[in-house]
Amino acid sequence: MQRKPLIFADYFKIAEYLKPFRDSGKKIVTTNGCFDLVHAGHVKYLYEAADLGDLLLVGINCNDVIKTLKGPSRPVQDEEERVFLIASLKMVDIAFIFREDDPRTFLDIIKPDIHVKGGDYSQDILERETVENNGGQVRIVSFVDECSTSSLIKKIRL
Repeated sequence: MQRKPLIFADYFKIAEYLKPFRDSGKKIVTTNGCFDLVHAGHVKYLYEAADLGDLLLVGINCNDVIKTLKGPSRPVQDEEERVFLIASLKMVDIAFIFREDDPRTFLDIIKPDIHVKGGDYSQDILERETVENNGGQVRIVSFVDECSTSSLIKKIRL
């Protein structure tokens, strides 16, 4: 029997779902991003994040936030398509859409053991205080040069 992608719409339901895993000592890892056009850099990043714990949860930026962050021509794919694609990846246990400008709201509810950012970020990130105040830690994983959605879009337009 094939596993269906596990997609949640409510952070509190995610926290409730995670309770038995936490109680059994499982390490919860979170990350977040746009994941507009999934590419090799995303996949490498998600595998590295998954290797840091037992369950990987991925927050997907909503369409409106991506427009603000990336401009009016983005996202290329709708949020429902993006969350389905990410949730379908082997290394991802749960995916969800978050509608806030930054991930601190969901981090404060889910309380991950580890929150992961890609190598294009420094240790000085907005989420650090929230994660650490809840007993977690922030980890930065590798970055694949010249592998981004923006560079893919440029190549496609050539």
